[in-house]
Amino acid sequence: MSGSITLGRILGIPVGVHISWFLIFALITWSLSVGFFPPEYPDLPVTWYWILGVLTSLFFFGSVLVHELGHSILAQRNGIAVRGITLFIFGGVAQIEREPETPGAEFRIAIAGPLTSLVLGLAFAALWLFDRGIPYLAAPSAWLMRINLMLAFFNLIPGFPLDGGRVLRAIVWQVTGSFERATRLASFTGQLVAAGFIGLGIVSMLGGNTFNGLWLVMIGWFLQNAAATTYAQMNAQQSLRDIKVEQVMSRECPLVPGQLLLNQLVENYVLTGGRRCFLVQNEGPLPGILTLRDIARVPRTQWGQVAVYQIVKPAEQLVYVAPQTDLLSALRTMDDANVNQVPVIDKGELIGMLSREQMIHYARARAELGI
Repeated sequence: MSGSITLGRILGIPVGVHISWFLIFALITWSLSVGFFPPEYPDLPVTWYWILGVLTSLFFFGSVLVHELGHSILAQRNGIAVRGITLFIFGGVAQIEREPETPGAEFRIAIAGPLTSLVLGLAFAALWLFDRGIPYLAAPSAWLMRINLMLAFFNLIPGFPLDGGRVLRAIVWQVTGSFERATRLASFTGQLVAAGFIGLGIVSMLGGNTFNGLWLVMIGWFLQNAAATTYAQMNAQQSLRDIKVEQVMSRECPLVPGQLLLNQLVENYVLTGGRRCFLVQNEGPLPGILTLRDIARVPRTQWGQVAVYQIVKPAEQLVYVAPQTDLLSALRTMDDANVNQVPVIDKGELIGMLSREQMIHYARARAELGI
């Protein structure tokens, strides 16, 4: 998710916050400090309302983070890598590298989040029973208990991309044996749920509750876009299954000498030729590969002193695909390696290059032609 700030790692998983998170953090803190804590503690100084508001908000987003960790841990246990967890305006998202391969894995990963929130809600309920007689601790515990229980049950609504929508997809997938049919149904119910949120939000705004109504509309808009995007991605992925790498790859691979300086490469090949990836001559049977990302890692002031061979990736470190590989598998290979292009090798010989840009262009052309 672009615009995110990395905070660190938990269990090896990068954790960050999107810039939109600061807005929702401020709104929740303001709501607690102005609307919730003053009636609970009428004799408390105003400064303490804000201190309690900030601390309670941090515990709430800590709960959201634990919710996403529940998804992430189950994803890892089912052999799916997790790229990171990001907190943003609508909560949090765990970015897993690929869809689960079985309905059982889908179900376990999806249900882990709501169950984690349910456990947290019960834990804060137990804490409230313990500290309800302690000033300034009971109200935060009660609020965190309610919000975690609400988070658990809200996420069980059977509309994609909510966890309940993924649970629904897992069940339909198990019954029908079709991932595509299950995704189609889950996306459809997700859009229905989104329409319900938008309608409820409009009614709330017409009734004078402008802020809550607007918030419901925004949630509905987010869910509708996510559900529609998931359905479009599934259709695109299905179209990629039937296409082989050799049908899309480029056979024109510019070969450059290893002694070429980076500034010469940029001026003569990148800026004028629009090239984004280069093969570099070396002593082995296969050339090395250099990408724009590799060039960008070198400070621009050093481009006139650094030669291509000094930063090129050697052939033995490259991830590659075969010409008969389907595009969806090739895309997963790129995702796993976090690269934008891969060499196409057949019987130990380099025959072409495949890039994400080529796949996007190919899929777009097929869509425009209706094939």
